[in-house]
Amino acid sequence: MVAFAVPAEVAVILLDIEGTTTPITYVKDTLFPYIRDNVKEYLRMHWEEEECQQDISLLRKQAEEDSNVDGVVPIPLETGSGEDEVEQVIQAVVDNVHWQMSLDRKTTALKQLQGHMWRAAYATGHMKGEFFQDVVPAIRKWREAGMKVYIYSSGSVEAQKLLFGYSTEGDILELFDGHFDTKIGHKVESESYRRIASSIGCSTNNVLFLTDVTREANAAEEADMHVAVVLRPGNAGLTDDEKSYYSLITSFNELFLPSST
Repeated sequence: MVAFAVPAEVAVILLDIEGTTTPITYVKDTLFPYIRDNVKEYLRMHWEEEECQQDISLLRKQAEEDSNVDGVVPIPLETGSGEDEVEQVIQAVVDNVHWQMSLDRKTTALKQLQGHMWRAAYATGHMKGEFFQDVVPAIRKWREAGMKVYIYSSGSVEAQKLLFGYSTEGDILELFDGHFDTKIGHKVESESYRRIASSIGCSTNNVLFLTDVTREANAAEEADMHVAVVLRPGNAGLTDDEKSYYSLITSFNELFLPSST
């Protein structure tokens, strides 16, 4: 793999998570199964809490917006008629969550509930964030060289902070200057990357975006960001055209900053 020389104008490195910093297997085999297996128990345990009720209200609103989507599971309102009704509503929420996850949806409502569930799991030691071996040393090196480092993931900012705050490497949140999720826009829309640059306070061409998803890379490139596509074990394969078009890296160690070239 050819090393990637970071352009001199780049002052910010923007990182995807799944398939870039963190193995896809961790997300698919640890994070998501935890939600599927524990959502009913979580709802029963936290039902009376305001945060949980806010999560359910958001999911209910999303279900209403999805009323014309095939297979949607509506979430009824509570009328206060007892425990049986509560169980019915809980089951509807569980079925809705399972339905959304089966379609790999990334709605804010779903991400919010997932984030709160993961927070409880991380805080109690049931899970720890995982990264590829090259990630943390490389980020430390980038920061020492004066780079700013941000995260942009479809997972909520709260979920991102849990991943990096309760990790196998300890709490490494200090390595990041900020976090973005889909509240700023979807990752396949070029306008999202313009908003991120504006929020950071730089031009889009001052940013290098690392992702494993070519549709995201294309959107960032349309916004005039620099892009490298990350090839990791377990990631989706690229077409020959994609391999020849994009700059490719298999490790963060293959990035060479201007000061080190």
